[in-house]
Amino acid sequence: MGIWRMGSWRTRRLAVLGVCGLALAAVPAVPAQAQGPDGRPPHWELKDSGTDVRFRGLSAVSRNTAWLAGSKGTVLRTSDGGASWRNVSPPGSGALEFRDIEAIDARRAVVLAIGEGEASRILRTDDGGKTWTESFRNTDARAFYDCLTFFDRRHGLAMSDPVDGRFRILSTSDGGRSWKVLPGDGMPAAQEGEAGFAASGQCLVSSGPRDVWLATGGAARARVLHSADRGLTWTATDAPIPAGDPARGVFAVAFRDRTHGIAIGGDYRADQASPRAAAVTGDGGRTWAPAAKPPPAYRSGVAWLPHSRSAALAVGPTGTDLTTDGGRTWRTLDTGSYDTVDCTPDLGCWASGEKGRVARLER
Repeated sequence: MGIWRMGSWRTRRLAVLGVCGLALAAVPAVPAQAQGPDGRPPHWELKDSGTDVRFRGLSAVSRNTAWLAGSKGTVLRTSDGGASWRNVSPPGSGALEFRDIEAIDARRAVVLAIGEGEASRILRTDDGGKTWTESFRNTDARAFYDCLTFFDRRHGLAMSDPVDGRFRILSTSDGGRSWKVLPGDGMPAAQEGEAGFAASGQCLVSSGPRDVWLATGGAARARVLHSADRGLTWTATDAPIPAGDPARGVFAVAFRDRTHGIAIGGDYRADQASPRAAAVTGDGGRTWAPAAKPPPAYRSGVAWLPHSRSAALAVGPTGTDLTTDGGRTWRTLDTGSYDTVDCTPDLGCWASGEKGRVARLER
């Protein structure tokens, strides 16, 4: 059994205009030309999901299409910008905890259920959620899967908390239709109590065709592990985010390319402070530096706003923060509760979280 199993992806590119508008939202005066049709700066606009489950799994396809995965085996999909949501939950999944979802496109997606033993499962749909096929069910009582990531339409990985002293990695080369456990020889030994946080689907993320990073906590030191060969061999680096407790560590990472990354986290307990809740790297995770001005509280999800070399969003139960300098300093934009965030090339940026909360960034 690993760390506390919160809800458990990768970011896509956002057009320059959207990034500039969002960055301007961080300063007191917003030029008229940067404001939206209603005169407001970019902001989250809540969408009615029609449910009260917690959505820690989110995968945005476009400004109009997004997938949500959450508690009680719930999967929702919208194709009209959140005006309506279709319940496409797999039949008989009510007892499962979905914490990560990876959309290949508007009709194809792979979803991860977390938990000990057979509670950890992976399912895939090719028809927009009308039907689902279970492609993996964990039969090892010692394993507990947390996150998924895909390099492209065919190649992806899933990660489990340590088994026999090492994180376990699943691999697919057919878009999630089948999975195999990778050899553990190339994985560094885990620390005592170390595990991943299934908080936002971002404890395992990829950038490009081969690079992948795994975020950890719960042990004496928070770490980020990196593989440049799709999970065959890994190196581990300490991250300057407090750990030393099962509730603390790195909860999510995001990379805008294979060298520039952001790590966020803290202590998920509401009554505990989360100093030094963010860190940055410019060398692919070989070294990490603490943010000079981190978010003011624990954050569980993070997404780059590409086409920009410096803008990103971090979300958590107490708000959304923006950085415009690559993660070195952060400013709070919103105080609503969200667990995860994802963005797309066509100005689509989505966030989701507790009590059925889902929102799209508007300007």
